[in-house]
Amino acid sequence: MIYPTIKIAIIDDHLMVINGLKAMLAGAPDMDVIFECQDGNKLLEHLATLQPNVILMDIQLPDISGVELCKTISRKYPDVRVIALTSHDDSHYVRQMLRNGAAGYLLKNTDYNTLLKAIRDVNEGKQYLDNQIQQNLIHEAITGQRVSKYEIPLTKREVEVLKYIGEALSNQEIAEKLYISLRTVETHRFNITQKLGVKNTASLVKEAIKRGLA
Repeated sequence: MIYPTIKIAIIDDHLMVINGLKAMLAGAPDMDVIFECQDGNKLLEHLATLQPNVILMDIQLPDISGVELCKTISRKYPDVRVIALTSHDDSHYVRQMLRNGAAGYLLKNTDYNTLLKAIRDVNEGKQYLDNQIQQNLIHEAITGQRVSKYEIPLTKREVEVLKYIGEALSNQEIAEKLYISLRTVETHRFNITQKLGVKNTASLVKEAIKRGLA
């Protein structure tokens, strides 16, 4: 039986990852990588003229957050299916990606057969979550605690803001320390809470202590 070819795009800021994925997918007769790119803006340029069936997308990109990029793609190109392919197994990222329209979530250590199954499943309109991700979500639902082997990455500026939050400085005091506007501090603070999945200052202080910043 002959299946229609699944058109695939790959976005990752590491060329080695892109080449590795292309080599893996070259062995699948029903899949064709139609383009690849290393940043979000380039992906949006490509999508304006050429839409794949499935996008394999890293979450950490140099210019646009993969979470925000996924939201944009889901809104502008609802027929394009996105699979997050990342090293981050934290459930916060999983929930954000799924909330923003991702159809699948895989870890970069996934094997060949799992990768192909995930692509075929989401192309058929299904969702696909890595087994480890499913177990993490179940654990969190039962215990209320997130499970992750990876520390959620923050930008250099976010680390500085978190450090001063850990030292009990107000937003205004942080702005003066870093020579930035109060609004900028508030934006960084909001982004940190979103990334870490926390809701209050006490939780931010606890995170600062855990990271050795306070």
